[in-house]
Amino acid sequence: MKERIVFTNGCFDLIHPGHIDLLKRAKALGTKLIVGINSDKSVKAIKGEGRPILSEKDRAEILMSLEMVDEVRIFDEPTPEKLIREINPDVLVKGGDWQIDEIIGADFVLERGGKVYSLPLREGYSSSLIIEKISNMLRQAQVNNGESKSILDRSLDEHIETLRLLREQKNKIEACAETIFQALLKGKKILLCGNGGSAADAQHIAAELMGRFEKDRKALSAIALTTDTSVLTALSNDYGFETVFERQVEGLAHEGDVLVGISTSGNSKNVILAVMKARQKGCKTIALTGKNGKKLASLCDEAILVPSSKTSRIQEAHITIGHIWCEIIEEKLSQKDERP
Repeated sequence: MKERIVFTNGCFDLIHPGHIDLLKRAKALGTKLIVGINSDKSVKAIKGEGRPILSEKDRAEILMSLEMVDEVRIFDEPTPEKLIREINPDVLVKGGDWQIDEIIGADFVLERGGKVYSLPLREGYSSSLIIEKISNMLRQAQVNNGESKSILDRSLDEHIETLRLLREQKNKIEACAETIFQALLKGKKILLCGNGGSAADAQHIAAELMGRFEKDRKALSAIALTTDTSVLTALSNDYGFETVFERQVEGLAHEGDVLVGISTSGNSKNVILAVMKARQKGCKTIALTGKNGKKLASLCDEAILVPSSKTSRIQEAHITIGHIWCEIIEEKLSQKDERP
């Protein structure tokens, strides 16, 4: 019988019955199952500080002990695109939380006559939810041992703690600022998108770049894809709301531009489709999301995951990051102008 290679990928940190169920069903679609796992560096990039819980070596060892897994490959990049092209699988599998048009490598596999499946997940299991449950239990124990706080005190404490933890991503924040700065130096533009409060953040950051943050300087090319009501309503009416940013990226973006996708959950479909289109067009992609925003983070070249699962705290951190980017960019521009 001809070998039929099935490929799937993930962090697998921590492995639970939902993973086992998915891997069994994936193996049934072929004769050999290869599992790609994110390296420790890659997991940290897409899931934030404190992850992974288990090292890449431990995760690979656990997976290789499973009867249905034939091979484990570790990859360093945010996505397995390079690995998928190298393996050239007959079947590509992801869990049901990924739609076909969101799966990295799907176009490559389909073009070569392969199959791509989004298999329903076994309900009630998630590594991130397990870790979050343990964290909540620890936090609740601390609350039970202390005095209750007012809403104001609790909110300010959460805000301060979130920003304190955000400092651990200093290098990522500065790297994203450098990506944006280098694109602007080359005459490229910055596109930003998001929904609700994230739409407001997209507009806020674009306005700071186009106008000024704290220093007088030339206007910088930045466009929020959330402002043109005629475009937004036409695209929503004719193509569906999920396409409102993707279609604008298709029309406005050029190779070397930067798309900043903002989503507190990391699951906003219209932002994810915009990122997928930006990747196709050769743009750099940056994600601003929360601690559970793995999906969006894993699709982008760079990602900042605010260490909170509370929408308000995430949004407060996002605009702080936007302001820091603007300040860094203005400082770099002023230093460039002062050089002889």
